[in-house]
Amino acid sequence: MPIVYSFENGDALSGGLNRFVQTESRKAIADHGYFSVAISGGSLPKILSKELAFNENVEFSKWHLFWADERCVGYDDADSNYLEVKKSLLNHIPQIPQENIHPIHEQYAIAKDAEKAASEYEQQLEGFFKNTLPSFDLLLLGMGPDGHCCSLFPGHPLLEERTRWVAPIVDSPKPPPERITLTYPVVNNSKLVVFVTAGDGKKEMVQQIIEQPEKNLPCQRVQPVNGKVYWFIDHAAAANLRKESCSEYKL
Repeated sequence: MPIVYSFENGDALSGGLNRFVQTESRKAIADHGYFSVAISGGSLPKILSKELAFNENVEFSKWHLFWADERCVGYDDADSNYLEVKKSLLNHIPQIPQENIHPIHEQYAIAKDAEKAASEYEQQLEGFFKNTLPSFDLLLLGMGPDGHCCSLFPGHPLLEERTRWVAPIVDSPKPPPERITLTYPVVNNSKLVVFVTAGDGKKEMVQQIIEQPEKNLPCQRVQPVNGKVYWFIDHAAAANLRKESCSEYKL
């Protein structure tokens, strides 16, 4: 069962997430000298960055930032997950060295060549993780209204991908159609996975994912082999959950 933390409002949610990330960053850096993070797009970067972007107790110079999925568009395109993270987080944190920021290959993305973009991104992971199956210290994910995460959509063949670390997708049910995404072998090799979502519009899907495991939705398939899954949500998104489904937030 995932550990669910529900917060009164968006500010409290951002504050709780900020403290959690600060703690995990410190532990990882003390253990192996860096903090590897993969992040998705949507509302997540804004919620994450509200306090974290201004947290002086985080050793951002030791961070390595990757993307859990990305759209095949240029870095300055409104659909770019990179752009969202850059605006919300990176523009406020010059301490992260440029070489520690690992976005999609922009030329392949602009050309809509999802296959080449996925292969190149897998090479980036091979280089960083020294040809071993990637194990991110922290994987930060959002939740789609259909229960998708990364660019892993309900009923899509990529749910069964077991060989590639990064897969191309050219028929995303949500535009733009061309994307790249981490696959479950990588997702489920993460040390920590944190889902972040908020708002009244998410309450029905949150309830299904947390309390109806038999639905086997993409978010529910996130089950790290040696890690934990946390959900950071606000009370509005948690409105349909049973009280016992939520845990008291503590670090």
